[in-house]
Amino acid sequence: MRRSDGAPRGVSPALVVAVARTVPWRAVGAGAVMGLLVVGLPRLLSGTLDAWLGLTLLRAAALVFALGLTFLLDDPTRELTTPVPTRRWVRTGLRVALVAPVAALWWTAVLALLPRPARPPLGAITLEAAATAALALAAAAAAVRFTDEPRPGPSVAAALLTLALLAPHLLPSRWDLFVLVGEPGWDVAHVRWAVVLAGAVVLGAACAVEPLRGLRSRLVS
Repeated sequence: MRRSDGAPRGVSPALVVAVARTVPWRAVGAGAVMGLLVVGLPRLLSGTLDAWLGLTLLRAAALVFALGLTFLLDDPTRELTTPVPTRRWVRTGLRVALVAPVAALWWTAVLALLPRPARPPLGAITLEAAATAALALAAAAAAVRFTDEPRPGPSVAAALLTLALLAPHLLPSRWDLFVLVGEPGWDVAHVRWAVVLAGAVVLGAACAVEPLRGLRSRLVS
């Protein structure tokens, strides 16, 4: 529902400012800077990049940025903010909305750092990056939903990094996600990436809902 001024119910400028102050910008910024370095340094050192290296660098940059996003829902004041009238999904959605433009600008800069011959198909690699980011946010939302840890970011980042390192070796060939450009399974692999993206969005949205015990305590109070 929306208020008479067109803004979503429960969202006010004061709330946006309050949420923005709790966003761990340093962690997100560190992931962004490291991602830019991952793509930029090899070009400065070698001078030439081929398609295989370009794809590898973009995947690595997307992972590094996603590791920074795992800290997005960290909130040292979580125990104090749980009882407030604003729903958790609103606060979580605001955090994501605040970071989304930054992520879009960052990804544009990352793509611009690669020379055109080294760039994989932009739509496909952007889908991979979006799915990786969504998976990081979904994991962070699940940690917030099912644990009482106010700062689950380090644990989630470690889990995501471990998953990223093991997935290419553990996934069966028929479910391979990390296909090279030009290989027969490229298009099919990105159908799987789309499934990963959709699943991560659904999981993240489900975990952003207020816990039942929180609703009960709110009703009792």
